[in-house]
Parts: sequence; C-alpha cells; structure tokens
Amino acid sequence: MKPKDTTFIISGGVSGLGFETARQLHDAGAYVLLLDMNAELGAEVIKTLGSQRAKFVETDVTETSSIQAAIDAGVDWVKTTGKPFGGIVAAAGVGLPAKLYNSREKAPAPMAHIDFVLNVNIRGTLDLIRLGLPHLIKNEPFTEDGERGVLILVSSSAAFDGQPGQVAYSASKGAIASLTLPLSRDLAMYGIRAVTIAPSLFESNMTKHMSDRTRKSLERVMEFPRRSGRPEEFAQLVMSSIENPMLNGTVIRLDGAMRMPSRL
Repeated sequence: MKPKDTTFIISGGVSGLGFETARQLHDAGAYVLLLDMNAELGAEVIKTLGSQRAKFVETDVTETSSIQAAIDAGVDWVKTTGKPFGGIVAAAGVGLPAKLYNSREKAPAPMAHIDFVLNVNIRGTLDLIRLGLPHLIKNEPFTEDGERGVLILVSSSAAFDGQPGQVAYSASKGAIASLTLPLSRDLAMYGIRAVTIAPSLFESNMTKHMSDRTRKSLERVMEFPRRSGRPEEFAQLVMSSIENPMLNGTVIRLDGAMRMPSRL
C-alpha cells in the first residue's frame, strides 16, 4: 500500500527512530499521529512538520486509558481530515540494563525495573495494536489484494544475541519477534500485515548516553558498515515494509551483519 493520504499512528514518534519514520511518512504524503511522553519535544516536532498533517498526543503506552485517549483523539482528527488510518508503527521502547543478579550488591534486580521494560516494550506494543486494530479493520481495501493496513513492530538484535545485563530487554524484544507470525495469521482475514524490524546498534535516544568505549566495542563486531545505523536507514526499511505487500509475518534484522558479543 502507499502511505499517501492515509494516517499512521506512531508511538515513540517525536524522537530517534520514531521521529525519522514520521518524517519520511510525512514527506511521502501521509498524515502522522505521534504518541509520546515528551510533550515539549512533541510541540517542537509539530512546529517542524506543521499541524496540517501531523498531530501530537501525549501518551503513556503503559496505561490503557492513555492509549485509548490518544486513539480517540486520532479518530476525531481523521473525521476532520478524511484520511483513514493506514497503519501503526509501534516504536516506543526502553532499555534498562541490569543483570538479574547484582553481584556487587548481592541482590536480585528489582522487579520494578523488569516490569518497566516489559510493560513498555511488550504490553505497550500489544495494547496499542489491540486498540488501533478496529479502525484498520473497518477500512475499505486500499489495494486490489484487499489490504486494509499494516503494522510495523520493533524488535532488536538483542532478541537473538543479547548481552550480559539484557535479560529483561532481550525477553521483551524476543516476545515481539515471536508474536509477529501469529499476529499476521490472526489478521490475514482482514487484509492487515505485520512486519517486525530488529535493528542492532542505531543512533537513538536509547543509545545516545552510551559511553564511547561501549559504542566502539560494539562497532568493532559489525561486519559492514562498521558504524551505528542511522535513523533514516531504519525509516527506509519501514517505508519498504509498508509499500511491499509480500512482506508479512516476518522479522527483518537490520544490523550490518552484526552479532553482539558476550563480552565487550
């Protein structure tokens, strides 16, 4: 399907990979509904993109009521613009590195830290999709194949070769990778596709606080190119996944042939 004149819901949409995805969709003629916690940055993004085809709603993806309020605001906006929902990009995610047992403190990791990662990365993704799907299902088909929409999910290379301290994060991103195929099978009858992208080390809010030593250690195990991925490269794959109808039920590694080492 073509994104032009459709509305895409993007969580984590005002920074990093989410924002670049929103920008490229906007450039392609789509309307973008941006969900994020950062209201100040959200206002700046709307100034950048303009309010005609971009709307920001402050949203906490760990709270069903917050997601529902954002979807409701989007529904009202769509009624005004006449541009139907075409898809969801679930780009909101967090990482909170911690070993399950802290040898220095001689104590297990706080369950609150684990819950935070799982709630944002798994629950937040599923809840957003769950609440957005009814508005895709009711679409008239966009293509001759009967396509009514597309879901883009975000996993990570940590789903496959997570490092020490990434147990919770790897679990959350592994869950996203694992649910992709059954999700696509659930939605096939409605003409809705599901594609998951699993990036490795990318320039993002999650990695910008990483030390130079850690970054260089990770870049050394990338085959080619030997550098962090760029947000525009992630967004390019999102665009291809939206436009190519044969991409469905699959997890695409976007990693420069990187396999994360067990030690830095």
